[in-house]
Amino acid sequence: MRAMISLVALLCAAAVAYAYAPGPDALKKPTKEDVEQARKVVDEALGKVQGATVEQIDQDALFNTCPNYIYYSIVFRQGPVARPLPEGFSSGNVYAVPRDKDAKPQLLNDAKKLEEFCKKNFKPVTTEDQAKDATRAWLYLAPVLQQDGFYTFALMDDSTKVEKDKTVKSASGKVVVMKGGNGDITVTLNFDDKGMLSKIEETDKLTPGPRPICQATKLLDSDDIVRRMAEQDLLIMGSAAKDYIMEQRAKASPELQKAIDRMWQRIVDEKR
Repeated sequence: MRAMISLVALLCAAAVAYAYAPGPDALKKPTKEDVEQARKVVDEALGKVQGATVEQIDQDALFNTCPNYIYYSIVFRQGPVARPLPEGFSSGNVYAVPRDKDAKPQLLNDAKKLEEFCKKNFKPVTTEDQAKDATRAWLYLAPVLQQDGFYTFALMDDSTKVEKDKTVKSASGKVVVMKGGNGDITVTLNFDDKGMLSKIEETDKLTPGPRPICQATKLLDSDDIVRRMAEQDLLIMGSAAKDYIMEQRAKASPELQKAIDRMWQRIVDEKR
């Protein structure tokens, strides 16, 4: 009898393992070579335009939800002088490079295009964990569209909730601005009876903080209040303002260069 129970237990365990095992055609995480090749596709799309900040969006939730693409954020800083944009690009963009050589890259430069992409490409959701991953995936992508080069967002994972009946109905979550301003982005993803993403409800409540205007040029201003306000703004912007600060340094007088160097060192020392 005990032998029979043990055999049944083993068979059940094997069945569960088989059910959750990836199929023979399941994609593995991109290799270093895959990522490098995808980056070349991004660089070709940007052409000769300079000034973009390009970073891979490498998150497990995104891979679990939509593994057929390698994702990059492409951000053009807009202050103090707006960067020139390649045709079709916005200041904040998601560029999805397909792992299938026959598919086309997807430039997602507004919320509507991102929603259409996710509805088409997100895997069906059948469990709470999958619904949470889908929500996290959206929240890793959507904030990029709000970027001007100065925001830092953080996912509030404890806020990720799932509503279900017999099937998963919806999932919600949010990201919060940690630097570059205040506010948050909240989203609710709704799923149909087959687990497909059917509707996205997003609310953005963002207030930008200080942005580069002329602060680095005012570090030697004769008015003490102006100097202190410039220093305060630069400290708040912190390392996100590095490109702007170094651009101003290159054009500054030797005396102002020293003041800018002191300011930058303070940003580094205080880990701003």
